[in-house]
Amino acid sequence: MDHLPVFLNINGKRTLIVGSGVVAARKADLLLRAGSRLTVIAPELGDELSMLAERYEFTHRQQELRASDLAGCVIVFGCSHDDDVNLKLRELAADAGIMVNVPDETESCDFTMPAVVDRTPLLIAISSGGSSPLLVRMLKARFETTIPAAYGRLAEFAGSYRDRIKKLIPNSRRRRRFWEAMVSGPVAEHVFSNQSEQARLLMESQLEEAAAAGDKPPEGEVYLVGTGPGDPDLLTFRALRLMQQADVVLYDRLIGDGILNLVRRDAERVYVGKLKNNHTVPQEEIGRMLIELAQKGKRVLRLKGGDPFVFGRGGEEIEALSEHGIAFQVIPGVTAASGCAAYAGIPLTHRDHAQACIFVTGHEKDGKLNLNWDTLVQPRQTVVFYMGLTSLAAIAQGLLDHGAAPSTPAAVIENGTRAGQRVVTGTLRTMAEKTAQAEIKSPALIIVGSVVTLRDKLSWFANQPEED
Repeated sequence: MDHLPVFLNINGKRTLIVGSGVVAARKADLLLRAGSRLTVIAPELGDELSMLAERYEFTHRQQELRASDLAGCVIVFGCSHDDDVNLKLRELAADAGIMVNVPDETESCDFTMPAVVDRTPLLIAISSGGSSPLLVRMLKARFETTIPAAYGRLAEFAGSYRDRIKKLIPNSRRRRRFWEAMVSGPVAEHVFSNQSEQARLLMESQLEEAAAAGDKPPEGEVYLVGTGPGDPDLLTFRALRLMQQADVVLYDRLIGDGILNLVRRDAERVYVGKLKNNHTVPQEEIGRMLIELAQKGKRVLRLKGGDPFVFGRGGEEIEALSEHGIAFQVIPGVTAASGCAAYAGIPLTHRDHAQACIFVTGHEKDGKLNLNWDTLVQPRQTVVFYMGLTSLAAIAQGLLDHGAAPSTPAAVIENGTRAGQRVVTGTLRTMAEKTAQAEIKSPALIIVGSVVTLRDKLSWFANQPEED
C-alpha cells in the first residue's frame, strides 16, 4: 500500500489554493463542501471559481504568494498554470511542515485527492495514487450507479441511534450483531423506501428486545470456509460475507495475505498451520480451540486451503463441534485439483483421454505409501496426488511397479493459481528428477495421465514459467 487512506476533518480550518481554472475549482468545491475556511490566491478567479463564489464564501487575494499566506493552513494546493509558482508553494509548505498537493505532479505531492462517491455522511474514496486517473473515474462511475443515494439516509438513521445503542447493549459482540442485522434487514429496507416512521418503530422494537438480553454474550458459531488454492478471486460470495463478520480467524499456512486481508480488520488472528513433520498445532488442539472460542460467544472463522472436505480434515473438525452442540456452517472452496489443473491448462477429464478422475493423498505415514495401486494404474483416467511432493519418486515407482507405462505423462504444479505458479511436465520416468532440478517446493500438486499432454494447447494463465 503506497498511501494511507484517511478522512480529514477540516471543518472550520484554513486551507489554501494557489491558482485558478477548472482544476482549482474542483478542489475548492470539495474543500468548501467539507466546511473549510478557504483562501484562493490568483490574479483572477475565472468563470469556474466565480460560479462557486455564488454558492459559498471564501477569500480571494490578488497578490503574489507569501510565506505568511500558509499560516494556520492544514493543507494547501498548487493549481497555478505557472510551474515556478507551484514550486514556490511546495518549498514554502515544506518549510512550514504543511502537506501540499499539486495536481498531475504525483511525485511532488504529499497526498493525492481521491475520487469521491458522496452519500453523506457515507463517503467512498477511490484512488490510484495518481497511477491511472482514467481507471479511478471508471470505478467511480460504477459505484455511483450501484450504491443508491438512500445509503446516506441509512447512515444518518444509524448515527441517530449510535449513543443509545451503545448504552443499552453493553456487550460489544452482541452490539455489533445488532448493527449487522439492522443495516441488512427490514429496518434498512424501510429507510431505503423513505418510510422513516415505520423504520423508527421497528428499530425501537428490536432495540427493546436486544436490551432485555442485558450483557449476556451472544451464541457462538463456527464457519468452516474453503478458500481455494490461493487466488482470492476464487473465493465465493458466501465465504467473503462470513470472513467480514468473524470475531476470530484460525488459518492454515496455505492462506496467503491476499485472502487474509479480506478478513475483518479487527478480527483476532490465530495461526494453526502445519508444516511437514512440524505440527505447530495438533489437530486435536485446533478442534478444542474452535469449541472453546464458540462457547465464549464468538463467531469463529476457520479458513482452509482448497476445500474443507477434500483432504482438509474438515469432517473431523465439525464432528467435534456437533458433539458439543455448537452451530457451524461449511462453505466449500475450489479444491486444489480443480483450481490448479484449470490454471495450468490441464483438463482433469476429456472425451479423448480420461473418463474418470481420482483424488489421492500422497502423504506418507510411517515412511510408507498405503495406496490401492491397481486402481490407480487403470487406463483412461486421471490421478491427482495431494501432498505428494516429497513422495514423488515413490509415487512414480509404485505406479510403474503396478503396470503403468514409463512414458505416462505427468505434471507437478507449484503454487497453483497464484502469481508464482510454476509447472513442470514430463513422464513417470523423468518427473522426480525434473522436479528436483527445478527446485519445486510445497504447496505442489501432482497430476498423472494423458490429459497432461493437452497443456501445450490449452495453457492460458500467463504468469507461469514453463519448466521442461
